[in-house]
Amino acid sequence: MYLPNTRWTWSFVIVTTIQAACVLAFESYVFARFQLQLKSDASTNTESKTIPTFLTLYIFGFVYELILVYDALRLKNTIQVIGLCICNFGLLIYGAVQIDQIDTSVDQLGALGLIHPEVIDEMKPFLIAIPCITALGTVGMGFLAWKLYDEFAWTIYKHISADLRMKRRYLTYQIYIALLKFDFFFFLGFTVQFVVIVTDTKTVEFALTLAAIPVTILILVMAAFWTRRESTVGMIIVIVSYTPSMDPETNTIT
Repeated sequence: MYLPNTRWTWSFVIVTTIQAACVLAFESYVFARFQLQLKSDASTNTESKTIPTFLTLYIFGFVYELILVYDALRLKNTIQVIGLCICNFGLLIYGAVQIDQIDTSVDQLGALGLIHPEVIDEMKPFLIAIPCITALGTVGMGFLAWKLYDEFAWTIYKHISADLRMKRRYLTYQIYIALLKFDFFFFLGFTVQFVVIVTDTKTVEFALTLAAIPVTILILVMAAFWTRRESTVGMIIVIVSYTPSMDPETNTIT
């Protein structure tokens, strides 16, 4: 089992863990307050489902980020560390946007008598604190990523020497594997939101979207597997499997 063994790897773990703990606590409180203030007949309204879904995905985003932090440090994947900083910045933007989203949803549900409107006043301080904490975390992660870049560069150099061709290949490999890992979260997030928001569950499109979830996860897993095995045939199959997502008629599925 991998454990951080340098000052900068430990610092990266500590910063991301503290950030995640604070955000998860605040998001859980907001989620609980929103759910408790909903009236029993609100379940038929789509708006009452979308906000809990967004909050749950946001919570999952930070949990998944912690998993990727451990994975990046274990593999000494510089590209993944940089990707985590970019991802964290994206979560910062999402956290800022959700303030207005939740405010609007509470207003709409309150107008229908499905929620107590004053609940937004209880949640707003926590909603404002979340992007502030994430902003601090992003700055800290960016600084530590710079330090880790130098640290990991020396480790990689010892493994593959100064061969420029090998360095370029290894960089390409790191980028591709990191993109696959981030793609899992963004695909899952988009699909879950689409499934929850759609009210007509008897359409073919809805059924295909559900069926696409395990298929796409399998494609991502096989892409990583065949890349590590350096299998040309396997990667051709994966690339062919990607093509349905390029079809404008199916872009809501994959």
